[in-house]
Amino acid sequence: MQKYDLLARIALGAMALVMPATAQEAAKPGSTVAKTAKAEYGTFGFDMAGMDRTVAPGDDFGQYASGTYLKSLVIPADRPNFGMFTKLRDLSQERTKLIVEAAAASKDAKPGSEAQKVGDFYASYLDETAIEAKGLAPLKPHLDAITAIADRAQLARAFGLADRLGMDTPLGVGPMQDLKNPDVYAVYVGQGGLGLPDRDYYLDTKNPKFAEIREKYLTHIATLLRLAGLGNPEARAKEIFALEVKLAEIHWSKVEERQIEKLYNPVRRADLDTAYPGVDWAALLTATGVQDQKELIIAHPSAIIGTGKLLQSQPLETWKDYLLFHTLKSAAPLLPKAFVDENFAFSGTVLSGQPENQPRWKRGVDTTTRSLGEAVGKRYVSKYFPPEAKAQADLLVKNIISAMDQRLANLTWMDPKTKTEARAKLAKFTPKIGYPNKWRDYSKLEVRRGDALGNALRAAAFDYQRELDKIGKPIDRTEWGMTPMTVNAYANPLWNEIVFPAAILQPPFFDPNADGAVNYGGIGVVIGHEISHHFDDQGRKFDKEGKLADWWTPEDVKRFTALTDQVVKQYAAYEPLPGTHVNGELTLGENMADLAGANVAFDAYHKSLEGKSAKVIDGFTGDQRFFLGFAQVWRIKYRDAALLQGVTTDPHTPGHLRPNVVRNLDAWYTTFEVQPGQKLYLAPEARIKVW
Repeated sequence: MQKYDLLARIALGAMALVMPATAQEAAKPGSTVAKTAKAEYGTFGFDMAGMDRTVAPGDDFGQYASGTYLKSLVIPADRPNFGMFTKLRDLSQERTKLIVEAAAASKDAKPGSEAQKVGDFYASYLDETAIEAKGLAPLKPHLDAITAIADRAQLARAFGLADRLGMDTPLGVGPMQDLKNPDVYAVYVGQGGLGLPDRDYYLDTKNPKFAEIREKYLTHIATLLRLAGLGNPEARAKEIFALEVKLAEIHWSKVEERQIEKLYNPVRRADLDTAYPGVDWAALLTATGVQDQKELIIAHPSAIIGTGKLLQSQPLETWKDYLLFHTLKSAAPLLPKAFVDENFAFSGTVLSGQPENQPRWKRGVDTTTRSLGEAVGKRYVSKYFPPEAKAQADLLVKNIISAMDQRLANLTWMDPKTKTEARAKLAKFTPKIGYPNKWRDYSKLEVRRGDALGNALRAAAFDYQRELDKIGKPIDRTEWGMTPMTVNAYANPLWNEIVFPAAILQPPFFDPNADGAVNYGGIGVVIGHEISHHFDDQGRKFDKEGKLADWWTPEDVKRFTALTDQVVKQYAAYEPLPGTHVNGELTLGENMADLAGANVAFDAYHKSLEGKSAKVIDGFTGDQRFFLGFAQVWRIKYRDAALLQGVTTDPHTPGHLRPNVVRNLDAWYTTFEVQPGQKLYLAPEARIKVW
């Protein structure tokens, strides 16, 4: 599993979009600027052939906009789902492949150069012959060190060393900005160490799917142990699984983790052993390189106390077997084929329903970009993201921010003083567009051709040390948390910023030859979504300086909570799988952001008309094209296992249900003549209006 990342829990990110380089006037729906080419989708940027007009918009807007497309859509065998974001990820992979292949084939790359490192990292991953020949030898020193553990202090040290190598452990330790003093770094300790996606996979006894997965996970543990030549794998697997069940029982749920303020629990180093007994803190903190910290911040106090108890009560041999298994699981994608296949059979097929693994080159591209993301990104940007794109993205973001400011100014439920502070926070936003202003330095990372696992371990250690080196230094707010090739975006409340990587700038989200209404319905909505995260139920807890602070009046909070309770209830009624409902509390922030994004982008679209009426195109009004453009973005189909995992762990509502947010917008009802009795119809007083 991926190493526990507290910042990922705090960053209020969701997929959002920006505008690529085009003539500025092309952003205006009423523009008469000549188009240099036709829109990629349909005649005006929307795929009308993909609609199902036998479905009334008021019964299922997603099906109305995309039903025919979805009926014919076949999920590729190497994907757990497929939709518009997947199409862009495929495009990003294809483009990145050309970059890393060129680096791998280069005979002129100087030793130690970025080109050498990118090329050798990718070539090493693709060299299956060398990987097969080495077998488990590259991992043997790590496995031997675990086998040699003789006491609890050495166990704690082993957890710390595993943490440095990017493994998920029961006690994740690492630096991050101090939530209440965002100008300095603090060291956090958080829960972790589960091999299944979430505690519910271990503890939910009602859903038979989870019971089936638990049985297959037990077999998976035993199989990896057997492949590594470890004796008595079935019995050892049972002990490992039983230990993970105990960990799951003490873990905070994802809903609990959403309460940001509850993750901030400072403790003096001198009090750590007393407040959180059972952990050899001296050994753990020394191994993780933070032994000199005077204070740490505990993210999940009860879980850390519970982990301390388990470290003392559970047999040392069981903990050692647990570490052996997780070391094998973490390294499996870089080991011989038998390990790769077994890892995919469980993680890919059982957990996500994916019949086939991705081709080796795709996995190689992803692995290389995870370790050398900005070295690759620098080349990606120079090839696929011209400088003009930043200016045009700035323009659209500015328009959406202006619309959000107007929404805040017109709020009737917020106290005037709080409203003033909210608008001041919005005014201080920092949008980051496309790529960083300065690139990461990889000069201290060693990459050797023919050493795939070693390269990955050194890259993980390099990343960890890079984070450690930040402690005691000024915050570098120019940093990015995503690479330019990433088809995604995020909001970082600690820096009061919104971030849009270059790779998201493609149709159908934005098309320079499409009608402006479609572009506002696509990228406009999700840019508004991203901006509004800073004011959702968790983002609102950070002030304009990025500090976790209580700057709302109690009356504001009460009125706001009454509104968010409506959002929770509305989404909890959706049932994407029989008997499995959307978790309204887990998805609250994202659902609120969808609601705000749709409202704000609709306002911005109308403002862009400058008082003129949008013309009718192919029988659709401007407002209809706006909503259709929004729905088109969320064309997606899932495999059942992937959908179950998403409903259990993802703070986003499943994509095919996200068009339903329009049922809260009065304009949608008039635009599509939605009537009482239709499935999505809500009486005016039941429509949720937050911003």
